[in-house]
Amino acid sequence: MNWTAVFQKVPEGYIGFVEELPGANTQGATLEEARHNLNEAIQLVLEANKQLMEESLQGKEVIREEISVPT
Repeated sequence: MNWTAVFQKVPEGYIGFVEELPGANTQGATLEEARHNLNEAIQLVLEANKQLMEESLQGKEVIREEISVPT
């Protein structure tokens, strides 16, 4: 899966976020650090979203299946 990372130069370094994934944002002193941190932020947001959804569906009958989204 590919994401669109947006980076902005600020006096402290760089801030970055993912257009398609609200909550995935970060900062870094260098662009390389911001890229690395954003990768970690994406992973953390996806893990947290999955955990929250699993908790909300606990005890309910659901159907789970993989889905592909063409780009």
